[in-house]
Amino acid sequence: MEASCISYKETGYFSQTVIDYLDNVPELRSFYSYRPNLEGFAELFKHKKVVADRKVLVKVLLEQYAHIEKESNAFPLKMINSLADDNTYTVTTGHQLNIFAGPLYFIYKIVTAIKLARQLKTAFPDKNFVPVYWMASEDHDFAEINYTDIGGKKVHWWYEASGATGRINPETIRQALNQYKGVLGMEHHAPELAAIVESAYTKFDKLADATRYMVDALFGRYGLVIIDADDNRFKAQFSPIMAEDITEQQSFKHISATNHLLEKIGVHIQVNPREINFFYLQEHLRERIVYEDDRYKVLNSDISFSKDELLKEIKEFPERFSPNVVMRPLYQECILPNIAYVGGGAEVVYWLELKSNFEHYKVDFPILILRNSGLVIRKEYAAKISRMGLKGADLFKKTDIIKNDWVRNHSEHNLSLNEELRELNAIFEKIKLRAHKVDPTLGPSAEAVQARLKKAIDNLEKKLVKAEKVNYHTRLEQIDQIKSDLFPKDSLQERSENFGLFYVKWGQFFIDNLVQKFEPLDFKFTLLTEK
Repeated sequence: MEASCISYKETGYFSQTVIDYLDNVPELRSFYSYRPNLEGFAELFKHKKVVADRKVLVKVLLEQYAHIEKESNAFPLKMINSLADDNTYTVTTGHQLNIFAGPLYFIYKIVTAIKLARQLKTAFPDKNFVPVYWMASEDHDFAEINYTDIGGKKVHWWYEASGATGRINPETIRQALNQYKGVLGMEHHAPELAAIVESAYTKFDKLADATRYMVDALFGRYGLVIIDADDNRFKAQFSPIMAEDITEQQSFKHISATNHLLEKIGVHIQVNPREINFFYLQEHLRERIVYEDDRYKVLNSDISFSKDELLKEIKEFPERFSPNVVMRPLYQECILPNIAYVGGGAEVVYWLELKSNFEHYKVDFPILILRNSGLVIRKEYAAKISRMGLKGADLFKKTDIIKNDWVRNHSEHNLSLNEELRELNAIFEKIKLRAHKVDPTLGPSAEAVQARLKKAIDNLEKKLVKAEKVNYHTRLEQIDQIKSDLFPKDSLQERSENFGLFYVKWGQFFIDNLVQKFEPLDFKFTLLTEK
């Protein structure tokens, strides 16, 4: 595939805050640590303090990988063991346990982390870098992960689940699994991917283990390490912060204050902290903890604690406490020797809300990396785009705008009335001057007539373009086809389409190509066109 790039701003799909972050706008500078470039990493290494227990990290990861018995484990196991060394750091991305890897950006996040780790190794050869996929195994919103869209079809896992999604047994996924394999078909690399998902969702009794197997099958050869933080040994390291934050509500204070400052400079807040930013976690239960009537209560249950009882529970059973969206990043940085977090646009913005809380707990804030975004253009659509004379940036415009521009550029007639409007404006300047001489109060009346005339000219120009569209109906239908395929539901391809059919066509070469073409520190939107 050939790669070409356009700026994120040109796409129109990214928030102004993300664009400002990439452009190093001064107003945002106090809300993150170091710039997302090699100079920023060089500065970070001068001050980086790792609080993670490396021995515990290696031990737990090796136990988690014992569930996977296959040759591709060699590289990940080597990377896991390297985490015991003081000169090894992680580059982390995280995501929910979407079935069949969910939308394409699930894949793009991981590829970005892999490529960045490689680039950092080249830039800092005396250090080692491990790409990490953090499974959001404690998340309980099953409705966000129980489906995927592939080839225009929605594959849905119909099941009523509760509690942490990572603990769900995938034994009821057979109907969705068969449907997904049916969409893959039998050609090219379909049997290869079908075998991966079949093993992933039938050989394990926890969704976290199934997801680890599938992600490892796709990315293990690149040295990716997959972590499930739902472990009592990790939670034990985090327990002092859990105890302080639940009883003193530090995260609520610091993040609320930061959000106020961000709102003052026009940033749209992504997440708002709660007074207590932890859930109570047990089998089939993940409910918020609230403080009411001098008791710490678990919503939708009969469980409650006094302060002393709560502190005792945290000390003895830290695994029963689960951080929410604003505390999960801090938990991550406490148990990993991490230097960078790779996330989507919304994630980058919500991380900007967190720095003051990191400072309170004396934990280093990682460098924020906007994940690579991509648009995969198959050969048949690439040919249509070429014949239509469209450029990469044109594809991101609204369909009607693309059509109007194309008709204006290809019509045998001049459909613009700008020249005529300029002539009319010149005439009206004379009319307004004459009216002013007769009666100065007639100026507004003349301007009103001029405005109505401009509106009439604009409407006439639109009718000219609309009439000419009829003459190019067949060609314009191709624009509809291009847009509906490349931008399903009028959104970015990566936000809905699953990777499966691309893998069927290209196999592992698809991921190899992403690793080769993506440039994490260039911050450009990548168009990947089949030759």
